[in-house]
Amino acid sequence: MHIGIDSFVAAVTDPTTGEAVGPQQRMADLLEEIELADRVGLYSFGIGEHHRPEYYDSAPAIILAAAAARTERIRLGSAVTVLSAADPVRVFQQFATLDLLSGGRTDLVVGRGSFTEAFPLFGLSLSDYDSLFTEKLELLLQIRDAEQVTWSGRHRPALSGQGVYPRPAQERLPIWVGVGGSPESFARAGLLGLPLMVAIIGGEPRQFAPLVDLYRRAGAQAGHAPEKLQVGLHVFGYVAESTQAAADTIYPGWHEMFTKVSRERGFRPPTRAQFDATSGPDGAFFMGSPQTVAEKIRRIADQLGGVDRLSLQMTNPRLAHADLLRGIELLGTEVAPLVADA
Repeated sequence: MHIGIDSFVAAVTDPTTGEAVGPQQRMADLLEEIELADRVGLYSFGIGEHHRPEYYDSAPAIILAAAAARTERIRLGSAVTVLSAADPVRVFQQFATLDLLSGGRTDLVVGRGSFTEAFPLFGLSLSDYDSLFTEKLELLLQIRDAEQVTWSGRHRPALSGQGVYPRPAQERLPIWVGVGGSPESFARAGLLGLPLMVAIIGGEPRQFAPLVDLYRRAGAQAGHAPEKLQVGLHVFGYVAESTQAAADTIYPGWHEMFTKVSRERGFRPPTRAQFDATSGPDGAFFMGSPQTVAEKIRRIADQLGGVDRLSLQMTNPRLAHADLLRGIELLGTEVAPLVADA
């Protein structure tokens, strides 16, 4: 199993000083975090895409291009690109360019996003939520597979044999489908034979087993080889020297982050009891000592019938840069070796 990190590049208030970290410093800190992830042997680093004041990741390809110039081995990708609100031609061009800059170290994870602010921002209707993604994914895959593309659809002007350049360093740019909890999304990824990235934000990860099985069955029925049907997990978490230290460090920001989301979506405010439950052995939050986190990863991979990749999302608005660096170091030097053969 490959272990990596995802970041939403959250705006941060330094917990020791109470002062907000400005966006320029936050970007500098982020590049240091990616460099460290590369040095400690982590497999991948993904940047999300949001168009909200609490995140600085609205242009992930630019951030990843800066990281490509400062790293050597780590794979760089999106987590996820909101394809529904983007032009597939430009998405392919940006990530093909990133692939050239990185020497073939790029992965593109596309999805519909868990927030909806991109739709009105780019003049799109939420009533087209499903059709936008379906159509744009179809076009993106055609562009990946051929330089000249003939295509027509509802949401973008037609293409009549135009070429799309540059082409990536890799023979085929890896395109993963990011999914939440919709059975249709799992089945579609399987039918297309695309690797699957499952975003697990709450509940118990083992509850996704029937959906992962649906993905594999759909892929097999469509004639795709088992090795093509890779499964990745995008999960929240944090690693510290002990589970208690991890909880004490991460809880204030966790509470702030999920209080905001709960208020927006009409849920009850989160509680410490919820935090403790979701951080427990069967919960969705991968938090604790290196041994605790590794054991949880191995157990959940077994429950899901095998996992090829896991990306830990450590975004937290109250997490000091030094603490995040330490979490990255522990993830790479202690957790990843423990699950390498899972």
